[in-house]
Amino acid sequence: MLDAVPEQVFDWIIGIVSVLLVSLTLYTAYFGVFPDGLQRSAHLLLVMALVYVAALRTATKADGACGLSATLQMLWILAVLAAGIIAAGHHIVNFDAINDRWGEITDYEIVFAVILVIALFDACRRTIGWPIVILASIFIAYGLFGAYLPDGLAHRGYSLKRVTAQLYLGGGGIFGTPLGVSATFVTGVVVLGALLEKTGAGQALMDFATGLTGRMRGGPAKAAVVGSSLMGMISGTAVANVLTTGPISIPLMRKSGYRKEAAGAIEAVASTGGQLMPPVMGAAAFIMAEFTSTSYLTIAKAAFLPAVIFYAVLLAMVHFEAVRQNIPLLRDADSTTEWASIVKRSYLLAPLPVFVGMLLNGYSIMLSSFWAVAASVIVSFFSRASAQTPRRMVETAVTAANAVIPVALACAAAGCIIGIITLTGVGLKFSTLVVLLSGGQLPLALMLTMLTCLILGMGLPTAAAYILVATLVAPALVDLGVGLLAAHLFVLYSAMLSSITPPVALAAYAAASISQGNPLKIAVLACQFGMGAFAVPYFFVYDPALLGINVTWVQVVVSFITAIAGGVSASIAMMGVFAYRLSIIERFGFALAAVLFLSSDWRFDALAFLLAGALIFWNLRKGEPHETTNTEIGSEPIKTTSKGETQ
Repeated sequence: MLDAVPEQVFDWIIGIVSVLLVSLTLYTAYFGVFPDGLQRSAHLLLVMALVYVAALRTATKADGACGLSATLQMLWILAVLAAGIIAAGHHIVNFDAINDRWGEITDYEIVFAVILVIALFDACRRTIGWPIVILASIFIAYGLFGAYLPDGLAHRGYSLKRVTAQLYLGGGGIFGTPLGVSATFVTGVVVLGALLEKTGAGQALMDFATGLTGRMRGGPAKAAVVGSSLMGMISGTAVANVLTTGPISIPLMRKSGYRKEAAGAIEAVASTGGQLMPPVMGAAAFIMAEFTSTSYLTIAKAAFLPAVIFYAVLLAMVHFEAVRQNIPLLRDADSTTEWASIVKRSYLLAPLPVFVGMLLNGYSIMLSSFWAVAASVIVSFFSRASAQTPRRMVETAVTAANAVIPVALACAAAGCIIGIITLTGVGLKFSTLVVLLSGGQLPLALMLTMLTCLILGMGLPTAAAYILVATLVAPALVDLGVGLLAAHLFVLYSAMLSSITPPVALAAYAAASISQGNPLKIAVLACQFGMGAFAVPYFFVYDPALLGINVTWVQVVVSFITAIAGGVSASIAMMGVFAYRLSIIERFGFALAAVLFLSSDWRFDALAFLLAGALIFWNLRKGEPHETTNTEIGSEPIKTTSKGETQ
């Protein structure tokens, strides 16, 4: 049916729509946003158009595109494309009339609501996967039929008209706060990240990380950690981070002797933490700013030290694994790093201080991202290779749009969930259940909350996972006395770590596509390498000074040092080696020190330092290091061929 349409036509359409999406965001960033209904509807309309035009292009390229099934598939794509455009466009065309009715839904709008949900879920299925579709469908079913459930779960009952009004009209459903964040803050920052990637700033960061760690033991893995933390400042998504730094770091790790599963696992963990690294954090951070009525700058400040601790602990895990497996240096001692070349390209990073500087001076995220984008375009012309010509600008717009699509769709689908939670009050029931099961004990409540976040977050983008758990379980932590920001950062960390938690670990699967390793094994190993990272949220809950809110700099420094010490102690206990192999008693001692470091009481911290110091002194007095084996996780001994090449 459409097989005669040249592929180039689809590319042109995608390019035009991508430019419109980016232009809408940049225009409103500078001149001010449109009313919520207009901004969010236009954003969703353009995103869904991109999804289905790309789906049509794929369908026409498929083998047997002229068959009956292919024709039916194209008809379905055209149908949902038209449905999405009409249903979302209705908000734009009839914006004033809808506002005048104050949420009263008409009969034909009920139809629009149903077909928009179908089109949205189909778009989510194509780009994100089934988990978010299934979860949102369960919540909608609960809204429609929850009155028939047993007491404790049942609500008073809502008609189709009431549910569709909640989902389709107003700011509590599909067009709610999450989609609004995607339509404003997120897209602007994603455009900045795409520009930094296209101009070569990302490669400059990775080269810097490789040069910084190349002479260290386990240098390739450490380069992956440092590079991913730096790339996280401009990408903000785990999978994008893996796909950006992974093609560089994973082959280097493999060359130095790491198994393909271990190389993929280290990259997956390192890339996952990038969502918490300021200044450009993941989409969830912008949503958190809306949920907590806190400025993004405050959230970035609070998240900085926990993010540094995350990567410091991960570096410790990687280092001790390299010691345990005797991973060699990446380069010979007489090799040199081309620092002059790296410094020469550092001008490409100029947009980052522009972005941060404007935030620090009180400008909005949107305006800051606008001028950072402008700065990136300007500095790109300092080199012919990076110059953003019109063609390259279109390519950058397409790259940015592709990155926005899963976030926007996840936010829209999550809006359905929030709409039902708000309508039925099930969130309060869930929070009450957490408090009840924990018996009011904070440690147990934290563990239950993290487990809930890991389960609910499986297969979901971090933004969607955070929206869900922030609505359901964060209030329970607040009820138990945890600060609002600490509670939301705790659930954000927990939701973020679902990216490496089997059986559905999106970051691990992305790493598997590069390392060619077993995805499930990579996910399991990622949990082992990231075990210290699982402890970081507990540190800032028990010691809020790590968030730097209403404390002196002395308290912040002390808390930061003890948190690092606790994370490293946990890493040593987990890996079973410091300079030499640890005995069972030594491992238990380091684990005990890690637990003691959790306390904000200086006496427990002093005891932990004494215990860890004594254990380190004892370990350093040992004789020969242990023999490496093939049975431990992380790597395999390097095998040398007759030509001196590593296998």
